[in-house]
Amino acid sequence: MSLEPGCTTFKPADGPQAAGVRWLTSLVMMTSLWSAGAVQALQVTDDRGVVITFDQPPQRIVSLLPSLTETVCELGQCARLVGVDRYSNFPASLNAVPKVGGGLDPNIEAIVALKPDVVLMATSSRAGERLRTLGLRVVALEPKTHADVQRVMLKLGQVLGVADAQKVWRAIDAGVSAAAQSLPASVKSTRVYFEVNQGPYGASESSFIGETLTRLGAQNILSATLGPFPKLNPEYIVRANPDLIMVGARSADGMAQRPGWGGLRALQDQRVCIFPTVQSDVLVRPGPRMAEGARLMAQCLVDKAPKTAFKATPPATGARP
Repeated sequence: MSLEPGCTTFKPADGPQAAGVRWLTSLVMMTSLWSAGAVQALQVTDDRGVVITFDQPPQRIVSLLPSLTETVCELGQCARLVGVDRYSNFPASLNAVPKVGGGLDPNIEAIVALKPDVVLMATSSRAGERLRTLGLRVVALEPKTHADVQRVMLKLGQVLGVADAQKVWRAIDAGVSAAAQSLPASVKSTRVYFEVNQGPYGASESSFIGETLTRLGAQNILSATLGPFPKLNPEYIVRANPDLIMVGARSADGMAQRPGWGGLRALQDQRVCIFPTVQSDVLVRPGPRMAEGARLMAQCLVDKAPKTAFKATPPATGARP
């Protein structure tokens, strides 16, 4: 199941602090060497385990995943983007950048015609091998957790020769923490169901969305053991009976008509936050706008969370996720 076009189901990463230190050290060293002209090449290992060599920081970039596109721009390098996928729509300046199709099935000819120094894409994209056979450098990166967002930002900073990538990450992380600290104690421990797609698919504790909810103090009704974005038996949600539902406008239609869902306390009490498409894009992209996503979730909790938390209703024995 995909949140971002061209992105597969997410898995948590391990060792975020240690990984951050390693990448920061590497980034500082390599950026200094880039600037000093002391090295002739930089080697990076992408999320497929493939090593890519750069003689100099790439100046012409095609990005086929919105979160990667937004990360390049957050690092101050939007001007290097010469092509993006059709879903990369933030910041607004990207409207002037050529679109090269979807992340999973881009227009290969259009990409080649742009003569990019590198193509950024998800590991799940089917176009990677074809582009490599045509002589293009391809870097596959797929942020799936908060730790992954940090790792990808530092790696792109390394490739692009941006020295302050860690500072950019710290600002994002601080924004998520600030959103959590802004919440009154009364809204914490609210039992939340976050639906990411009509399947229904939900965001569990192990997803980056679930990680944000946990930092906000909310209780996710979907355990990490279900996987990051499990497809659910609708009965599972009925049994869990969440206090609050968060859902994008594209997935909200017909929710109350699902078998048994009319009795959910969240629907009966109108404790549902329906995010318009622009906000939904923020929430489902594991990238530099995670702090904004945390603020949207926090505001939802303030507006819709019950003043008194209900007692948890565990799924019945045998209820399938």
